[in-house]
Amino acid sequence: MKGLLKSLFISIFPAFGLYVLILSAWQLTQQNNAWIQNIGTLVMALMVFSFFGGLFLKSQARTSRNLNTHTLVILIAYIVILIGRFIEPKSNLVYYSSTFLVFGWITYLTWFSTFKKRDTSVLNIGNKLPEFQLENSKKEIINASSFIGQPSIWLFYRGNWCPLCMAQIKEVASQYQELEKRGVSMILVSPQPHKNSEDLAKKFNVGFHFLTDYKNKAAKQLGILHANGIPAGFQVMGYDSDTVLPTVVITDASGKIIFADLTDNYRIRPEPETFLSVLAKI
Repeated sequence: MKGLLKSLFISIFPAFGLYVLILSAWQLTQQNNAWIQNIGTLVMALMVFSFFGGLFLKSQARTSRNLNTHTLVILIAYIVILIGRFIEPKSNLVYYSSTFLVFGWITYLTWFSTFKKRDTSVLNIGNKLPEFQLENSKKEIINASSFIGQPSIWLFYRGNWCPLCMAQIKEVASQYQELEKRGVSMILVSPQPHKNSEDLAKKFNVGFHFLTDYKNKAAKQLGILHANGIPAGFQVMGYDSDTVLPTVVITDASGKIIFADLTDNYRIRPEPETFLSVLAKI
């Protein structure tokens, strides 16, 4: 139930931010003498909309946990709105819209973005990576054990729809030559349709393994399933409702886990230099 609520929230909240942006801009044209409230609301909505829009327009693989700049501006703007209600005619429509917006932002930071009580026991450092099966672009079965014999980086990503995932893969692809020199197998795993993974492989054109976790079988086995992790409505593009929690695992040549990034926040991901640093210690 919680996953379904999050799926609905992340589809509705950015759209609501756009609605408030348009509403406050329209209210400013009406000369209703609530300038302070409308300007404050416009600034809040701009911060929300620019953040979500920026995820798709800018190539960024991670953000700060609390998005301090955005959060500070939103809270100051809300205080300005409250002050404006005392010194000019009240605009209840703008006030209630801005109130929902500020609480929606706090909800996004503290509830939506986080993964509470994530079970990491299967992927503890020192464990042997369990055997599981994936599929290549030809729908042929690929066993996890087939990569034993060389160090491997396993990057489990949510799909081509996720801008943070795409930026993270872009970072790793830029390190291709360094990884190749170290004899590292780079395995990118997603439950998305095979064609989407094929398109991604063509886009980056590097010697990585772009594999599909059909019906999230491996994600369930590894404890990294994100039930209803796809934003509501994305199913029309062929995605399943369930996806994978962003996860990076590095194994040595024997298949032993030597690094695991099991983030508790989908916006917090390891820096690309981290992988090379771990591999250098093998």
